[in-house]
Amino acid sequence: MIDPLFDFTGKVVLVTGGSRGLGQRMVMAFAERGADVIVASRKLAACEAVAADVRALGRRALAVSAHVGKWAECDALVQAAYTAFGRVDVLVNNAGMSPPCASHEMSEALFDSVLNLNFKGPFRLASQIGKRMADGADEHGGGVILNISSTGALMALPGVVPYGAAKAALNAMSVSLSREYAPRVRVNTISAGPFLTDIAEAWEPARRERQPVALGRPGHPDEIVTAALMLASPASSYTTGALLRVDGGQR
Repeated sequence: MIDPLFDFTGKVVLVTGGSRGLGQRMVMAFAERGADVIVASRKLAACEAVAADVRALGRRALAVSAHVGKWAECDALVQAAYTAFGRVDVLVNNAGMSPPCASHEMSEALFDSVLNLNFKGPFRLASQIGKRMADGADEHGGGVILNISSTGALMALPGVVPYGAAKAALNAMSVSLSREYAPRVRVNTISAGPFLTDIAEAWEPARRERQPVALGRPGHPDEIVTAALMLASPASSYTTGALLRVDGGQR
């Protein structure tokens, strides 16, 4: 039985970066609670695999290959979503990357790539879908936008400066869009700390066991789920423009 506080039956959820890591966990969490899901990432086969898992739960799913750092592909993703389902009730801007590079060695191409994926694309999707949510004239009007940010926006992060800056811009964007598309659209941010996703496979073994946070360890991917469900749920109807830290107590 689905907890009525987290019942997404009949809702349509779009998750970028939804084929792996935190995105995949959120896709399955929404589907397990009744939602139909659009799974987007650059690799179509990976999206199709997750979509098959969603369909196995009896929900509808659409897999879309999209590089969300490019506006044209963002627009194509929006069109595919609305063609297939007629609406989007929850947008989760989760896709991102943080390739390490000394600031004085960074190329313009890499700088642009980091900002495009972590900020420009989420802005395009949030603005295009947010406008449609705000203008919805029927009972399905309104919606929720959830931006997945990083503690890198709130602390010194040498070696990945453009990433931290892009996530800081994402945080500011959330607050501004929460006013621009109010009252029918709620926009919130999750500031994620170190999580044991596939990215952690490149960490030193000690980092996979210990982290300099209050809880002393990295997070497990399922630990993002409750925050996402809470902020996306109608039970959080009076929460918008908020930033929720899910970071184990990052200093």
